[in-house]
Amino acid sequence: MAQKGILSYNIETKQELYAAFMPFLINGGLFVPTKKNFKLGDEVLILLSLLGEERIAIPGKVAWITPPGSQHSINSGVGVQFADSPEGTQANATISSLLAGMLESDRPTRTI
Repeated sequence: MAQKGILSYNIETKQELYAAFMPFLINGGLFVPTKKNFKLGDEVLILLSLLGEERIAIPGKVAWITPPGSQHSINSGVGVQFADSPEGTQANATISSLLAGMLESDRPTRTI
């Protein structure tokens, strides 16, 4: 049985958003720093505040895990694939729009 979890994330800059965005996931996703333990496939709800805007709730599933103490990682956390839902679609579109022109960058992100 998948564990439900709530992750709160406040992103204040486009650089932080770029580092957290996971456009290679179907429907898009975000890497959320957390010390909570999750398993792949766990259902989560991201409560996201984006660049000072009103908080939005985005359902999704854990698709990536970076455990504490990983070799190359500064941040432990989980990558959450946005659900195929109106909220997930809207979040992916909003983030893609905010990052227009940055997504082709070769700057490293928190995942790949």
